[in-house]
Amino acid sequence: MRSLMSGNEAVARGAYEAGACYAAGYPGTPSTEILENLAIFKGDVIAEWSPNEKVALESAIGASIAGARALAAMKMVGVNVAADPLFSASYSGVNGGLVLVSADDPGLHSSQNEQDNRHYAPFAKLPMLEPSDSQEAKDMVKAAFEISEAFDAPVLLRVTTRICHSKSLVTLGERAIAPRRLYPLDMTKFNLVPALARRQRARLETKLQKLAEFSETCEFNRVEWNGQRIGVITSGISYQYAREVFGDTASYLKLGFTHPLPKQKIRDFASRVDMLYVIEELDPYLESQVRQLGISCIGKDKIPDMYELDPAVVAKSLLGIEAPVIRCAASAVPPRPPVLCAGCPHRGFFYELGKIARRHDVIISGDIGCYALGGNDPLDALDLCICMGAAPSMAHGAQKVFNKFGERTRVVATIGDSTFFHTGIPALINTVYNRSNTVTCILDNRTTGMTGQQDNPGSGTTLQGAPTKEIDIEAVVRAIGIDHVRVVNPMDLPKLQDTLAWAFGLDEPSVIVTKWPCTLKPFDRQERDEYAHKFKYMAVAAEDCTGCERCLNLGCPALSFDHLTNKASIDASTCNGCGLCAQVCKWSAVVNGELQHA
Repeated sequence: MRSLMSGNEAVARGAYEAGACYAAGYPGTPSTEILENLAIFKGDVIAEWSPNEKVALESAIGASIAGARALAAMKMVGVNVAADPLFSASYSGVNGGLVLVSADDPGLHSSQNEQDNRHYAPFAKLPMLEPSDSQEAKDMVKAAFEISEAFDAPVLLRVTTRICHSKSLVTLGERAIAPRRLYPLDMTKFNLVPALARRQRARLETKLQKLAEFSETCEFNRVEWNGQRIGVITSGISYQYAREVFGDTASYLKLGFTHPLPKQKIRDFASRVDMLYVIEELDPYLESQVRQLGISCIGKDKIPDMYELDPAVVAKSLLGIEAPVIRCAASAVPPRPPVLCAGCPHRGFFYELGKIARRHDVIISGDIGCYALGGNDPLDALDLCICMGAAPSMAHGAQKVFNKFGERTRVVATIGDSTFFHTGIPALINTVYNRSNTVTCILDNRTTGMTGQQDNPGSGTTLQGAPTKEIDIEAVVRAIGIDHVRVVNPMDLPKLQDTLAWAFGLDEPSVIVTKWPCTLKPFDRQERDEYAHKFKYMAVAAEDCTGCERCLNLGCPALSFDHLTNKASIDASTCNGCGLCAQVCKWSAVVNGELQHA
């Protein structure tokens, strides 16, 4: 049976067919759908969202030690969070097969950097596989578990945005019977105290030598001969681009097992072609190792080393061929920056915080998530955003310096509920322990919003739909030593104003928790009762609108302004009745839309 699958769906299917019993991850584009698709196999696979990627990998390591095949999945920056257990797991090895999926994001479609995680394989001394389509994604996951157990090593599966989200046909198989391995009799291999770790370090080099020999015969490293004039060494999605550009006019050494590389196979291939190209996205990972073998090639001297490749970029870089395109003036296309959704519970908070920041000397330290959009015009309520969980830490460090030099600048940290659970808690503990006076605002929208409404420790539901203990953010904050805490409805602007003024009036650390579900989140019965809007949608009474444009300062996509009539209007199909515009309007021109259109 064949099915059209995205790469993420295929990775999940491969883990299922391989007999994996446990999977964990933290949602992050482009990797999110891997865990979501594993979660459907409830009777066979335990699939869990973890508070962060470090916890996810450590949980998978524990499942492997207990004898099950286990997988952890995350986006590339998440591997940075998981790096501590990753480097140690390469020393200890595995019991049940262990696979780590790193989903890289060339082009920074949804990421704060463009790191090339292929470098983690030699850095952590791990075998690595790179699929070029969905079929290979499924096949390589299955092979990765076998390689992991055969060589007693965690395996890194590196995919990219284009592999994760593009679709191709996949031949489905049955779930393998993978008996749980016996609990190891010698547990010293997993006890990495220095004396034992030194012994494991030496064994690791022996494993790598055996893996290098395996790489020479691995089925995923293959040559496609089409003559000797042009040869191309490539891997991952770049193989597809190379095929589109050169077709059958070039021969290919397609590398799927990319650490350790098959050095002899590379030498043999290079010796039989007249001109050698190395085509890869981002860093010259393959090219550098080819050159270290003393082989001349053309690569990053012509091909860009940043952003995504595509066939047009490859053709222009290597052949000077520029495909005809329909061009238009950039000014003719209206800009469409990402914005907070109509009815987003963060909008009112950033509207009020932005007003304070413009009137006073305030720096706003933000975090990774929907709330990063609070920095867009017209809200203009974000100054800093570095990485997940960093907002409270950066705010603390900056506030300490301002205080030291007698400056009156106040620093506010904004962070979401899922991000708070991810790495925000230790940052807030640091604020308490080191006696800061920052204002930390935790924006609880009851879900992990930007990656697609995934559950988190504060949502009360697990990935596989089981009810669970709902972690109370206010209780956590008070437990770690914050004495000044308020929970506020972000749809109530007067209460927000009062709460922000209260926090800025303190000279000790304070926390504001705004609590209202994401407008896209499916509400359960309790949420429908607790978080109901007064009206279904809003409308502008044209006769009362003065054209002041004050409502437009909310940046709501449901609002627009007609400069011919000098009137604001609200798109009823977009509005969800949050009522912020009615609170902002000084002229009472925003009313119940159902009555207005009755």
